[in-house]
Amino acid sequence: MCQTIINPGTSFDVALKQFSRKVQQSGILAEARRRRHYESPQARRKRKAEAHRRKQRRARF
Repeated sequence: MCQTIINPGTSFDVALKQFSRKVQQSGILAEARRRRHYESPQARRKRKAEAHRRKQRRARF
């Protein structure tokens, strides 16, 4: 759960930006998107292996 402490006099826009930044950094939205649909263990392994290969390709250069 993300929490943002807002000082008196802070505008709503600034508070919203701080909150959205914290949510983004914690990965809550990415986790929710990933869990939106069931993913079989085979598909999960395949996705992780592909991500690992992409990471290795980028590390070479």
